[in-house]
Amino acid sequence: MPGPGDRGGVKQKPKDAKKTFRRLLKYMMEYGGIFFILILFAFASNIGNLLGPGFAGKAINEASAGAGAVDMRAVIRYGLLMLGAYVGSNILSFLVNIGMMRVGRSVARNLRRDVFNKLMELPVGYFDKHMAGDIISRVSYDIDVVCVSLSSDIVQILTSLVTVAGSFIMMCVISPPLVMCMIFTIPVSVLFTRYMGKRTRPLYRERSRAYGEMNGFAEEMFTGQKTILAYAQEDRVCEDFSKINKAAATAYKNADGLGLTMGPTIGMISNFGLSAIGLGGAILYMYGIVGLGQISSFILYSRKFSGPINEISNIINEIFSALAAAERVFQLLDEQEESKDAEYALTLENADGSVEAEDIEFGYIPGKTILHDFNMEARPGETVAIVGHTGAGKTTMVNLLMRFYDPQKGKISVDGRDICGYTMESLRKSYSMVLQDTWVFNGSIFDNIAYGKENATREEVTEAAKAAHIHNYIMKLPGGYNTVISEDGGNISKGQKQLITIARAMLYDTGMLILDEATSNVDTATERRVQAAMKKLMKGKTCFIIAHRLSTIRNADNILVMEQGDVIEQGKHEELMERKGAYYKLYRSQFE
Repeated sequence: MPGPGDRGGVKQKPKDAKKTFRRLLKYMMEYGGIFFILILFAFASNIGNLLGPGFAGKAINEASAGAGAVDMRAVIRYGLLMLGAYVGSNILSFLVNIGMMRVGRSVARNLRRDVFNKLMELPVGYFDKHMAGDIISRVSYDIDVVCVSLSSDIVQILTSLVTVAGSFIMMCVISPPLVMCMIFTIPVSVLFTRYMGKRTRPLYRERSRAYGEMNGFAEEMFTGQKTILAYAQEDRVCEDFSKINKAAATAYKNADGLGLTMGPTIGMISNFGLSAIGLGGAILYMYGIVGLGQISSFILYSRKFSGPINEISNIINEIFSALAAAERVFQLLDEQEESKDAEYALTLENADGSVEAEDIEFGYIPGKTILHDFNMEARPGETVAIVGHTGAGKTTMVNLLMRFYDPQKGKISVDGRDICGYTMESLRKSYSMVLQDTWVFNGSIFDNIAYGKENATREEVTEAAKAAHIHNYIMKLPGGYNTVISEDGGNISKGQKQLITIARAMLYDTGMLILDEATSNVDTATERRVQAAMKKLMKGKTCFIIAHRLSTIRNADNILVMEQGDVIEQGKHEELMERKGAYYKLYRSQFE
């Protein structure tokens, strides 16, 4: 499992760009009708732009006919036609930009929907191995990059190709000899663009990775801001961020710095062609082969020909950046989902609470076993406490009970049936949980307590809050149960957050209960009151308690003492104290 210093620094090679583009195209095809109409509008807009130089050339030819031979009506007519072509082209271009912006936003919305739905299907192990900031970066930054590219680049590159092809055809019609003056710029531009594309593509992928790393570090540091201040580590955190920020800036500079050289270079190549056209046109005009109007039209078409080539080089950079971002998004979408329910899986309803673990072996990392031949039995209504030093494997057992992970060996049974034979949803709904790491969300206190029970009434929520000894505190708040908790409960204390989660578990009536350091954030006096209330909650339920305060588990039916993944002692409190073994030493150490 990567630590804070290991942020995926290995530079990955780019994936298949064609495959990524085809997957993006599928999302775009959900709006295929609108997209097709916008493409037609874009083509029509470019045709209008292509007609303009032709009308301009004809107007110049009419105006250069000599004194007394100028047909002003024809000049005005061609001028109005040119104006109409350009105005109509710009109106269509405006409609295309608005339409593609909406299509791009719709595609981004659908991508985010699929990514979020995917995140809900991924196993807990994925979130243990990936930083929250990196995941958020894929959902926000990377999809935004894709959205911007879809909103402009796709249509622009297609219409630019039309402009290039149309301009080249018109130049061939006007004067093939002049075409020969600038034809050498085409292969040079194409070869240069391909060469730069190969160099910039991996750089854009590295840029996306570096930004994900920076976002992950920032999210991690903001979460632990109080700890940073408490340990006076501000300077160290700033130094670490400076290094990561510098790496991100370097990745940005390498990608965009190299990419930005494409436009000026292509422009320089195009200017060589324009110079050749000017020289060749002057010679042909001297010999009467072409007229001023033809030269003017040819120069305008040459600019339309070279302009899109210059734009295409810049667009290709943006597309490579978007594809690099899309690859990261699709990597997440391609992650292996949580194992599906077996075809024979049953729905666990009204569980009696008989739980048995047989010969369990498990490790988060292959080859590194945490639990070795773990065995446990809990009869309906019994309370099983699991104690031991940090890292002994206590919380790991909870993860296995809930099927957040599956053991590599052995099985866990509920009501005499392997838990793999139940649907995961029904299995997890059979447990109530109160964890040491409390979780509350941005919403009212009522909604937070009623989170696990649909259509919970105010009376039910109030009773649960009273049982958890949080009701009086809630009633002192200006909004009572309608008071909104800020993000991650920043406006209430940790103890109050824990009491709210306990009230939530009390309201969520199940046959089995898991308490993982459930009272670690409350004071001793409150803990005694909560313990009394929790006896009511635990009555008739199979309970699994993980506790460091051994005074809270004295009445457990069975206490398992774990050490390095093994159960080294088990029994009731009095029995274990009489043995004067590991449990006795743990218990005495808390009171000496």
